Amino acid sequence: MRILSLIALLVGAVLIPLPASAAARPAPYPNPVSAPAADTFADPSVVRGTDGVWYAFGTSDPLKAGETTPHLIPILRSTDLFHWTYAGDAFTSRPAWAEPTAGIWAPDIRRVGEHYLLYYTVTDTTLNPGDDSAIGVATAPTPLGPWTDSGRPVVAPRPAPGGGFLWTFDPALLSDAQGRLWLYYGSYFGGIFTAPLTADGLTVAGAATQVAIDNRYEGAYVVRRDGWYYLFGSAANCCAGPTTGYSVFAGRSRNPAGPFVDRDGVSLLDSRVGGTPVIQPDGDRWVGTGHNAVVTDGTGQDWLVYHAIDRNAPYLNEPYGINRRPMLIDRLEWPGGWPSVRTAPAPHPARLDRAASDEFDGGLGRGWTWVRPDDAAAVGGGALRWPTEAADLTGPANTAGVLLRRATPEGDYIVETKLTIDLGVDTVRNYEQAGLIAYRGDDDFARLSHVAIWNTRQIEFGRELPYAGRLSYGGIVEGPPAATTWLRLAHTTVHGEHHFRAGWSRDGVHWSWGGTWTFPPGPAPRIGLIAHGGNDPQATAVFDYFRVYRTR
Repeated sequence: MRILSLIALLVGAVLIPLPASAAARPAPYPNPVSAPAADTFADPSVVRGTDGVWYAFGTSDPLKAGETTPHLIPILRSTDLFHWTYAGDAFTSRPAWAEPTAGIWAPDIRRVGEHYLLYYTVTDTTLNPGDDSAIGVATAPTPLGPWTDSGRPVVAPRPAPGGGFLWTFDPALLSDAQGRLWLYYGSYFGGIFTAPLTADGLTVAGAATQVAIDNRYEGAYVVRRDGWYYLFGSAANCCAGPTTGYSVFAGRSRNPAGPFVDRDGVSLLDSRVGGTPVIQPDGDRWVGTGHNAVVTDGTGQDWLVYHAIDRNAPYLNEPYGINRRPMLIDRLEWPGGWPSVRTAPAPHPARLDRAASDEFDGGLGRGWTWVRPDDAAAVGGGALRWPTEAADLTGPANTAGVLLRRATPEGDYIVETKLTIDLGVDTVRNYEQAGLIAYRGDDDFARLSHVAIWNTRQIEFGRELPYAGRLSYGGIVEGPPAATTWLRLAHTTVHGEHHFRAGWSRDGVHWSWGGTWTFPPGPAPRIGLIAHGGNDPQATAVFDYFRVYRTR
């Protein structure tokens, strides 16, 4: 092994030889790679030992269907990155400073010097009353241990303003260009931070810096490449069963402490929060594609290691119990200097279907129909103006109005609208929103909205559907909105299923494409507009047009 690889082991971009047969393996890879060793293996982190073997460490869950007792950081072993076997658990008991029922989550495994370091989340410590999460660290001479806990948190519980504790979750280590160590940690409640560490990686050695806004990202992982530091972060709910929209985004900086910005130059600290998609649900069996690590084989090929959920078998045992999140791996490419996995071709509009469209030059006309009419919505001045209703569609209440086209376009198409809405920035206006909808019913829809989520403003592609006698709701989030945002839904039919992919633009010219939600075979969902979740002050959504483009 080259000397460079000893440095690379610190940052996760591990330059190690991979057997030729595995390095040349074509797609599709045999995902999930954790099967049959583990039915679920969330939040994976991977390292290669000095014995030439790969080791993966996962969150403390039961590993197999039918099990109920969590493993305390389970370890899998592989010689080729694709076939894994169970190799034991890192711990036989929780650290002495953890409560007996604490979760031990989201490990990060690295080699530093002659030892391995294992960072992990403890959800509840003995140091304070309540859910006072913290980051622990243990050391070992080999990936299989024996692991010795440091005896105290490396990042202690952090009190939150107003009471409680910030979420001190999801550790990840980086060695910068000068060899200095940094630890990244944090989650939705509080945001993501980084702090410098001592050379042994066991103690914080300076002030922490926030690198991502709260209420957007968790699961940080940082890679150094071509003079840039790339911050990967996962967004949306990790664990919503069949509607899990968890996805990975990236920003980059010349400095390990940021500021990190996305491909369009938008900061991950902004209220209209930035982030360039890396991997999202794309309409295949896998949803919830998130919480990644990165490894690099001896040929220079990067690989994204992450967990995902089979939308047809989303739970380990019973519905709405433990989410089944096996480990997957895919090639990580860098088009234009930005990380990307399994990027599908961008849909392109071919011709405008004028009969299915509306420029809002007059009244709504006979081309529209309402579900629960809202008399406040009115056409004037070449636009539809619709004050956000104090109502919603999620859950059983279904009180919000839905404005639908009477006729559903046949075949493949793209529906587009230009939306202007002032939701402010930084303030809390949950969950005021407006945008497009694909609607099969009040409990079976997908909506693409500019939405206020706590102090952030995001584009959310939400999905609600009935599952196992209840309603399941989750959301894929996308890139940053603007005061005026162009939104698109691209419809295709795949093996009878209806697929809707989210697109957005901040200028109406340059488009980005994100995640996909699916509807089962049957009647095509109808398309339309929504404006609801209204708070005080109430916002008015201004839709300049509603256009349907044929794609072939």
